[in-house]
Amino acid sequence: MIWSLQAAPDLTDKQFDQWSKLLEERAGICLSDQQRVFLQTQVSMRMRELGHNDYTQYYNRIVDGVSGKVEWSVLIDRLVVKETSFFRHRPSIEFVKNYLSEQLQANKLSATFDLWSVGCSSGEEPYSLAMVMKEAFTEAQQTPYFGIIASDISRAALTIAKTGLYPQRKVELVDQHYRENYFTEQENGRYKISPEIKEKVCFNHANVLNISELPSINLDVIFCQNMLIYFRRWLRHEILNAFVERLKPGGILVIGLGEVVDWTHRDMTRIAADDVQAYIRN
Repeated sequence: MIWSLQAAPDLTDKQFDQWSKLLEERAGICLSDQQRVFLQTQVSMRMRELGHNDYTQYYNRIVDGVSGKVEWSVLIDRLVVKETSFFRHRPSIEFVKNYLSEQLQANKLSATFDLWSVGCSSGEEPYSLAMVMKEAFTEAQQTPYFGIIASDISRAALTIAKTGLYPQRKVELVDQHYRENYFTEQENGRYKISPEIKEKVCFNHANVLNISELPSINLDVIFCQNMLIYFRRWLRHEILNAFVERLKPGGILVIGLGEVVDWTHRDMTRIAADDVQAYIRN
């Protein structure tokens, strides 16, 4: 029987440790033993495509030179791309809108309002944020001077994000107001993000483990949800500390509710809110 039709061999303990260490070293992602089947499935599927039948043989290919880096970029897409949606955590999205509205009402914006969407996946999150930010400027009757930097480690997810095209199932759950104002239905039944929203978002490939790849400008908001849970506790703290250095005084950091419970920083104050986990820079 040919390899492509055979059941995938099981990862040995040694092989699982080897692959887990590589994933943590390169992407910061820490796999538990319960995720062994997931890792085995994704790796073995890619091995079938290439004609490999041995995990160690494929591992050696991954770590070998330039060609290995290219193959790693293909595999990492399989391992980190997560299902997401527009307005995934509505309280956090609305929190950003309310924060911006307060800044506008108090006339505190001296320049453009800048936000970083970390781990943006296929773009639904930053586009959702762009929509509510546009609404805030419209309600304040001010010109929408804002920009969003959106980054992810998956090049495949970023390709989808940059097109701004989504299937009907992704858009049909969006509130009617946003659907009618910021999407255009295409002939094939898909929906395209409106140009006024699309032009506000700049997508970049980046790994949060590489500080040099992070935005160098000072930001009003850093929005990071459903990403930190994949990292070890000490690494979560290091990433959050790096975020602080990129926030303007008075800027806010919004993370997933309950993702980090034991982080504090002398320059940050936790904002009192039951349904949102956010911090403001002193």
